[in-house]
Amino acid sequence: MQIHIGVDVGGTFTDLAVSIPDENRQIRHKLPSTPDRPDAAIIEGIAAVLEEHGLDAGNLVRLSHGTTVGTNALIQRRVGKVAIITNEGFRDLLEIGRQVRPQVYDIHLDFPKPLVPRKLRLEVRGRRRADGSVHVPLDEEGVREAGRRLAAEGVDCVAVCFLHSYAYPEDEARAVEILREVLPDGIYVQSSTEVYPEFREYERFSTAVLNGALLTVVDAYLDRFTAAVSQLGVSAEPKISQSSGGLMSVHMTRKLPIRASLSGPAAGVIGTAHRAPAAGFGNVITLDVGGTSADVSVLIDGEATEVHNRMLAGFPLRLPALDVNAVGAGGGSIAWIDVDGLLKVGPQSAGAHPGPACYGLGGTEATLTDANVLLGRLNDQALLDGRMAIRRDLAEAAIAKLAEPLGLDVMETAQGIIRVACATVVKAIRPLSVERGYDPAEFCLFPFGGAGPLLATETAQDLGIGTIIVPPSPGILCAEGLLNSDLTADFVMTALMPLSANSHETLNAVREELHKRVEGWFSHEAIPNDKRQLQWTAEMRYRGQNYELAIPLADGEISAEDCAALGATFHAAHQRSYGFASESETVEFVNMKVKAVGLSEKPPLPRLEEGPDAEPVAQRRTLFSGGVWHDTPVYRRDELAPGQTLTGPAIIEQLDTTIPIFPGDRGNVDAWGNLVITMAKENRS
Repeated sequence: MQIHIGVDVGGTFTDLAVSIPDENRQIRHKLPSTPDRPDAAIIEGIAAVLEEHGLDAGNLVRLSHGTTVGTNALIQRRVGKVAIITNEGFRDLLEIGRQVRPQVYDIHLDFPKPLVPRKLRLEVRGRRRADGSVHVPLDEEGVREAGRRLAAEGVDCVAVCFLHSYAYPEDEARAVEILREVLPDGIYVQSSTEVYPEFREYERFSTAVLNGALLTVVDAYLDRFTAAVSQLGVSAEPKISQSSGGLMSVHMTRKLPIRASLSGPAAGVIGTAHRAPAAGFGNVITLDVGGTSADVSVLIDGEATEVHNRMLAGFPLRLPALDVNAVGAGGGSIAWIDVDGLLKVGPQSAGAHPGPACYGLGGTEATLTDANVLLGRLNDQALLDGRMAIRRDLAEAAIAKLAEPLGLDVMETAQGIIRVACATVVKAIRPLSVERGYDPAEFCLFPFGGAGPLLATETAQDLGIGTIIVPPSPGILCAEGLLNSDLTADFVMTALMPLSANSHETLNAVREELHKRVEGWFSHEAIPNDKRQLQWTAEMRYRGQNYELAIPLADGEISAEDCAALGATFHAAHQRSYGFASESETVEFVNMKVKAVGLSEKPPLPRLEEGPDAEPVAQRRTLFSGGVWHDTPVYRRDELAPGQTLTGPAIIEQLDTTIPIFPGDRGNVDAWGNLVITMAKENRS
């Protein structure tokens, strides 16, 4: 009997999804996170699941883990001490950046201070031109002297960042070699090309620094985590989720921790991409609402969108990542009144401790969770199947403090908190949908996370969406997504040149070099030949443009005819993306990229067992909209039968979430246990 476990660590809860394929069984487990030691909750959760269900740790063949350790460390500036060695005249590049403000209309908001103070940004003589020719030879003695100075500063990592090294890495490699000779063994030395060898020096330098800042933090975390997992009797090596949705080995995570920085939101998108198409839905807007934030993304024909430019803790990051927008609208987001007298929700969160006021753990500020408790949408006695007591009186007291200055009663204020949170979510969805030419009304909404289903109906109303799909375990979907991820690695080479019929020789040389790197990775990760897959991409633009479009590239040798076809495909893609194409303009080839995939066995989606329709287990008064209270039947999710239809008002409770069905809406349970809610026409905006 094989056991697969996916673990997702959130700001408030740590979620475990356990799959036992031989028994067509899934186990869900949820426990409060331990923010100061995230691994503690993980180990506690795994141990609890194994003990409660009589499972043998030796049968655990897959343990996948999404982590926010890196992200939190950068946000809180609890990172390693990093230094930079760069070309003469470029020590201030990290501060100069692109010379744009973070927000155009906020003259007071500035970029965060660089992670590397100026005294730790050292210059050495040496310069290559853009064509690779040596303008000034690398001053090797200058590199040695810089290394000796940095050793005395007690740095944890030295990042070597030279101009044009994405194409000509020789000087960076030589500088790294020298520094490793003169620096103590405990100091990490990395080149920017080891992290991500792509042109645009500002983003490449920034990414290298971010990676260097996390090396010691993530290394210490993985030491604790792997040792504790081993003590449980688990022999399978843990795999870590990446921002791109794939997994990587512990070895790769130690070397490139920055790739795991946005792993949590990505796992939820992967879980959606596994479940939604199986249920017959390809165009999907995801809504992942946890305790601290709401993350949204868009799937087209069941495929997630990948981007390469993100901001992390205020710094530019150039790495593959799933296209996810995050806003501070989680269940623990705090409601407050701004200086303009208007009600706001988030981004501050009550987190796991003290948590929302209704948890009774010392929190006194009103949150989204408190509003749902007060309106009867959440159980006002207990959550987590009775394991967490709820204090309705504390929720009411917290919201009453906001109601008085707003001139509203407590119920109107509670409804206002939810509406403001939904407006924040809609604002995050529009750039991924409307602003890209997609009509949200043609999509379905796929809510998950502990609070996702609670915001789903009003969010769908605002977007004109008519169908909501709630998966069987919404609060555990990110953890479940980790069960369906493959081992991946991304490789890139820049080949900046006009695209012509004669480009194929250069492109084939680039492809051959990338293929060598990919084969090295496959061998190192011991991936069998029949489990290997490659996904090639060409990035191109019109000459003079500053950003590229990604065009799928076939696997195999490139011919002159292929180059012509590639140009035609680019024109069509530009027309589709921007509404026009300039076929007389020169098309420029910029990057060739390949995603190497080590396919893994994925547990099948369990079907819901046949049984009689569920009956209500309780009834409570609930306020859905306006001022009308409803005596609402409450159902248990695990008692619902496939094919059962519920007409709102109704509430479905389960371990990891609560699902309200608004009056007039209809929920149908499909064969996989998804609850498909069809909204009444009068409930759509």
